[in-house]
Amino acid sequence: QGGQAVSSVEAGRGLDGAPMVLIPAGPFTMGSHEGLPNERPEHTVTLDAYYIDRYEVTLSLFKKFLEVGKHESPPTWDDEAAMTVGDRPAIGMRWDSAAGYCRWAGKRLPTEAEWEKAARGTDGRRYPWGDMQPFIDIANYNRGMWVSEAITLVAVTSGLEGMSVRHGLKEGGKSPFGVSHMAGNAAEWVADWYERDYYQKSPGKNPSGPVTGEKRVLRGGSWADVPSALRVTARFSAEPDFEDRTIGFRCAMDMPK
Repeated sequence: QGGQAVSSVEAGRGLDGAPMVLIPAGPFTMGSHEGLPNERPEHTVTLDAYYIDRYEVTLSLFKKFLEVGKHESPPTWDDEAAMTVGDRPAIGMRWDSAAGYCRWAGKRLPTEAEWEKAARGTDGRRYPWGDMQPFIDIANYNRGMWVSEAITLVAVTSGLEGMSVRHGLKEGGKSPFGVSHMAGNAAEWVADWYERDYYQKSPGKNPSGPVTGEKRVLRGGSWADVPSALRVTARFSAEPDFEDRTIGFRCAMDMPK
């Protein structure tokens, strides 16, 4: 019940074969009365059912996209890393490259509302794992002092009690729906244009963000961020052509009609 039920995992529903999680239809609490101004007001949003990638898109998957589609590699791209540590998240791409990958895989970027529901569940929690402050066993964050070492990123497929990477980090705390790394590791592009006061006028069902804008929304915080950035309601933004080694993405997909 509430935010505790783990939904079924549907493996390989996209063309990239990445495992996806079914997020059931229904309402959830979005935003926060206690957060920053752009997180207010707390409000109820109802979404149709959809699928979302269980993990952030990995280096190895993004490498296939670059090779097949002959797309330009991000400035931070490391081809050797993609072959040797391919289960780490792909980072450094512009918004349109992230959106392009999702289209190539037969999917799309999640809306901001879809991202938050997948991260938060339906019980209004502060972090994917609950209200407890993050710590290093459940989230990869606060590593800005190693900004020159993108290798600090955690393998997205490592288990909570499984393999550790480089600095002994383990998989981030899963969301109530079993989605991994919704807090820390790589910040994630979503589909929406950013508007600070959007929640004050957003529709109550299937919101998809402003019609246009200058920046796109980023969610989840990254390996370089402080704990407050990992809250499921925290909203960030960047110009669509911004490229940074803290930014990755995951894809979503509509339920078949």
